[in-house]
Amino acid sequence: MKKIIVAISGASGVGLAKRFIEKLPKEIEIFIIVSNNAKIVFNKEENCTFLNNDDIGAITASGSFKCDAMVVIPCSMNTLAKISCGIADNLLTRSAAVMLKENRTLLIAPREMPYSAIALENMLKLSRLGVIIAPPVSAYYAEIKTLEEMEDFFIGKWFDLLGIEHNLFKRWNG
Repeated sequence: MKKIIVAISGASGVGLAKRFIEKLPKEIEIFIIVSNNAKIVFNKEENCTFLNNDDIGAITASGSFKCDAMVVIPCSMNTLAKISCGIADNLLTRSAAVMLKENRTLLIAPREMPYSAIALENMLKLSRLGVIIAPPVSAYYAEIKTLEEMEDFFIGKWFDLLGIEHNLFKRWNG
């Protein structure tokens, strides 16, 4: 994997997105889209390009921009609904629409619980289109003792789904 779009929607769980970015291997080029509602300021990191969510014409909005994967961490129910319905009214949702039309990897980490029937229908629809639905859910076998270990577990599971090598958590040994 050489390029990844990290989209951040909603306010709850934004710290997890920042930690995901920090844990990515340095050789991966990162393009970051922060929704207007995220209300978090990130310091510019090496290999990170911050894109304006209002700039619908930014590089990630084009199918000719070759990107290996896109993640939405966290994914608000509003953003989930827009992606599910094909509403591309900002850079985040337009970039997701491009990933879908180009059959590229799109991972969504829904952040709310419990899920409404509408949210579940939206997730099912996207899953049937090949989108990876991966909410941050812990596993007891990982023997998690701290918040940081729990976050590493989530990130490690997402890395597994994206084919990124890591040693962020204890794996099940049977």
